[in-house]
Amino acid sequence: MNDGYISLAHGNGGHYMRELIEKLFVRHLANPLLNVDTDAVALPEMEGDLMVTTDGFTVQPLEFPGGTIGSLAVYGTVNDLAVTGAVPHYLTLGTFIEEGFEIAQLERIVISLAEAARASNVAVVAGDTKVVRRGEGGGLYLSTTGIGVRPRHLQLGPERIRPGDAVLVSGPVGDHGIAVMLAREQFGLQGELRSDAANVLPLTQALLGLNGLRFMRDPTRGGLATVIHEICRSTKLQVRLNQPAIPVREQVTAVCEMLGYDAMYLACEGRVVAVVEAAQARDALTRWQALPQGCDAAIIGNLCEGQAHAVLETELGGHRMLEELEDDPLPRIC
Repeated sequence: MNDGYISLAHGNGGHYMRELIEKLFVRHLANPLLNVDTDAVALPEMEGDLMVTTDGFTVQPLEFPGGTIGSLAVYGTVNDLAVTGAVPHYLTLGTFIEEGFEIAQLERIVISLAEAARASNVAVVAGDTKVVRRGEGGGLYLSTTGIGVRPRHLQLGPERIRPGDAVLVSGPVGDHGIAVMLAREQFGLQGELRSDAANVLPLTQALLGLNGLRFMRDPTRGGLATVIHEICRSTKLQVRLNQPAIPVREQVTAVCEMLGYDAMYLACEGRVVAVVEAAQARDALTRWQALPQGCDAAIIGNLCEGQAHAVLETELGGHRMLEELEDDPLPRIC
């Protein structure tokens, strides 16, 4: 395919573009609904409320321990559906490739994307490919749309949160952010930490049977702290977090201490933050801890009346305000 690198001809609608689509994308993403000879696809009827989300992905490096931009695009999209209570079914994929990009690396990324889609039981049913001139992109950008179905009458959202509700997180925070940072081989640091990128549907489905489930969110850009700030703004309630209860891996803590990062603000790609009625918090925790993805889940705080701030109760018994994120400590992380 044109000496092993992407050229502008791969985006002009002609022979090279069709060859790229058929021999690479269709080969790995093939399913009964994917048809490159039509501009739109008809989806089967589905019972429930249709849920739609869209996302973009610009991570650097494009391949990192625990995933690639391809698998990240799948998990990031299906997780946005899952935390609404929906079951993901279909994806569309927009691919923006920079001239000169190595086709072998592109194929590795598409294979990773296809494997993540199969593991998540979703089908890529439509897509588009664009090529940008050399120097006008970051190698590869992906854009996705996800479609899922949520049970009718299921109500989840910050408007359901009440004072006294408990806050839970499904596992250690900051893994993805630090794994990607280490993959950049900056600061002379190396490590074996892997991204937590994964499909969170088993975690979200495990809680849907609880009538005290109020809210779920995946803490991606801006991490746990940003989700907590969103809750404070929406509810006008205070969130008090117990720092010793928040799960953080030793490797993440060590890197944060050396480089001045705060794990509370680092992206996760396979975690869920949930708000549950206090009386059902232990039940929710038990359900999560019974799953491989949730074995390190924890109850980390609660909501109360007061100024709408995020307050962290420290190991020494003190308190500090969690300020809203302003600067991006790790650019192009998801």
